[in-house]
Amino acid sequence: MTVPVNPLTSALAQMQAMAAQAASSATAAEGGSGAASGGEFAAALKASLDKISDDQKKAVGESQAFELGASNVSLNDVMVDMQKANIGFQFGLQVRNKLVAAYTDIMQIQV
Repeated sequence: MTVPVNPLTSALAQMQAMAAQAASSATAAEGGSGAASGGEFAAALKASLDKISDDQKKAVGESQAFELGASNVSLNDVMVDMQKANIGFQFGLQVRNKLVAAYTDIMQIQV
């Protein structure tokens, strides 16, 4: 008998919601100007970086609470949150690398 894992279903639901939001904002941006979509990209990037930062702060806070012996924090929660923060950081790092690569490609284009 297989028991569904709530964090996995929660992550899948979040990914589907983000995909739907991206699809709706892409449809809305098609009718707008390039400057509007640039502002939306900057806002989305800032929101993503803020979420990564919040996840890391939460993981560190839970880790410290577990180390101090708080009874409401389990090792499982600490490990899952640390992994979430690590995956988020790695994702942000890869996005940064892609942005830097795109920037260098654009700078090498001869006009």
